[in-house]
Amino acid sequence: MTHPYFIGTDVPRVLAHRGLVPDGEKDVAENSFAAVAAAHAAGAVYVESDCHLTADGVVVLSHDEDLRRVTGDPRRLADVSLHELEDLMAPRGGLITLAQALTAFPDLRFNIDVKVAAAAEPAGEIVADHAERVLLTSFSDARREAALAAARATRPALIPATSAGSARLARVLAAVATGSARLTSATLAGLDALQIPERRGPVRVLTKRLIGAAHRSGVEVHVWTVNDVAQMRRLRALGVDGIITDHADIALEALAPPHT
Repeated sequence: MTHPYFIGTDVPRVLAHRGLVPDGEKDVAENSFAAVAAAHAAGAVYVESDCHLTADGVVVLSHDEDLRRVTGDPRRLADVSLHELEDLMAPRGGLITLAQALTAFPDLRFNIDVKVAAAAEPAGEIVADHAERVLLTSFSDARREAALAAARATRPALIPATSAGSARLARVLAAVATGSARLTSATLAGLDALQIPERRGPVRVLTKRLIGAAHRSGVEVHVWTVNDVAQMRRLRALGVDGIITDHADIALEALAPPHT
């Protein structure tokens, strides 16, 4: 059964990677309130983001473990309070917590990557009441499963969609390589998506064979991070279900279905 997260939107789905930082906009940081708002204003339905936990236990949207790249502050995010983080992000588009993202943008669907173990349980609890419009993921399958378990405990009727972590993805790729439909189906069980790069170094991750196997199990394939229009269109022709991009505005225009 298709998860509600995917229902009613065009394929390939455009996922705004860390929101949208408009070209030339120096005062908007990725994963900020303004970046999410810009993605929404551009017409994005899906926003991909990441979450961490502050020193006082608040789940916030942020990619890096420390604040050096975004704010110039060398501290770890886990060592900074919500109030301090709000001050640091004020001139950079504004801090946004996971709870704020879900309530301030009720018509957006969020793809949330859990970056640290401490954020898994609280993130799962927060998204539980919005499970129909959230996909939970993590490079760590343990973090992903902990977040899903927390969501399930909070709202058993429906849990968020989910995509494979690194270890699970490796098992899927190995199963696809064997050609065994039974083994592949088993490794894909319980997943809603595979979110992958097209290549990892010299190794091609995305193949027609993988797409076909995923689709036979009702699993979508999303590719990150794609910023070239020609590549977006080539991936659409290949049958990819989602494009994760830094330029959601450009992608939405390039991949728009033809007018009839």
